[in-house]
Amino acid sequence: MTTTLSTKGQVVLPKQARTRLRLRPGATLLCKVEGDSIVLTPKTPPADSPRSVVDPKSGLRITQSPTPAQITSDDVRAALLDFP
Repeated sequence: MTTTLSTKGQVVLPKQARTRLRLRPGATLLCKVEGDSIVLTPKTPPADSPRSVVDPKSGLRITQSPTPAQITSDDVRAALLDFP
């Protein structure tokens, strides 16, 4: 992967790198100079986010949460109270 330094000293991180490291706008990176190299490291670990997976039972694409939510019957009843 390559990128170009702008006249303002800005660098665009290639999409492959941003996607792989799950970097979002506003992410903070630590910058180190090691010999003739510049090393950028995310300051905070990427936040877990929902991801798209294939359900083994139905074969349909679904969203899987990193922390499964426990929904009770009372939660469903409360949600349905506002339903027309």
